Amino acid sequence: MIPLPQPLKIIKKKENYALFEIKALWPGYGTTIGNTLRKILLSSLEGAAVTKVKIKGVSHEFSTIPGITEDILHILMNLKQLRFKVFSEEPQKVTLKQKGEKEVKGAALELPPQIELVNPNLTIATLSDKKASLEMELQVEKGVGYQVQELRKKGKMEIGDMALDAIFTPIKRVNYKVENMRVGGRTDFDRLEIEIETDGTITPENALQKAFDILLSHLTFLASNLEQKKETKGSLSKEIFQKSIKDLELSSKILNILLKNKIEKVPEILDKSEEELLSLKGMGKKGVKELKKSLEKIGLTLK
Repeated sequence: MIPLPQPLKIIKKKENYALFEIKALWPGYGTTIGNTLRKILLSSLEGAAVTKVKIKGVSHEFSTIPGITEDILHILMNLKQLRFKVFSEEPQKVTLKQKGEKEVKGAALELPPQIELVNPNLTIATLSDKKASLEMELQVEKGVGYQVQELRKKGKMEIGDMALDAIFTPIKRVNYKVENMRVGGRTDFDRLEIEIETDGTITPENALQKAFDILLSHLTFLASNLEQKKETKGSLSKEIFQKSIKDLELSSKILNILLKNKIEKVPEILDKSEEELLSLKGMGKKGVKELKKSLEKIGLTLK
């Protein structure tokens, strides 16, 4: 029996970063588990991001606004870096209205109660003139992984809307390292280290737990599905074993041929090949064809 590893430990923790360690993994399991968790963490965790924006007086991303240092492309890049916690399944509307000479940060956004911004100090734009103004409306929604803007351009877009590539994943960085370690008399067991850095909308511990949950739910589903198939196959085999050829939809001619050759149960047919059945006196190709059709109706085929 393959032994289980030692319990997972956190060996380093700092703000949104954590380094996890799993010792005494069976040889080869370190890479298997580490690589699998890394892929799940980067691609499958839910997060929230700005998916489209409408800026007053701007019709496309290659525009500029008088009195604002950054061009629109630069502002859109900044908006992509805003990180939100969204406590609703519906897309949320966020607005911004700023005037005068100032640095506009995320804290200036007007948020609905269903949203929390975790990086309010992020600079969105710099208003360099007392007469400058910036007004915009953002759409923030939940999603998984990374989604390119072309997917949303096909949806409902109003005049002036600019779709953004959405970085939904709350994971900023994840790496793993595998080293050999001694367990008993063996030196080829694995020690796995996994380091995770998040965007602050989720802790590294919760992120890793969600990755484990996703992996476990898939494995549990597939295992139970396989078990159901085994049970179905077992009950089907028992039923077929007891089935008489008289239960098949056969003409009296074919039925009599089989009975004359002492073939009375369905399994006795399944034991014979098509050539063996053709050798039975009076069967012929039409008889074998009829027999095959009858068997197919109950999900069986000849040997």
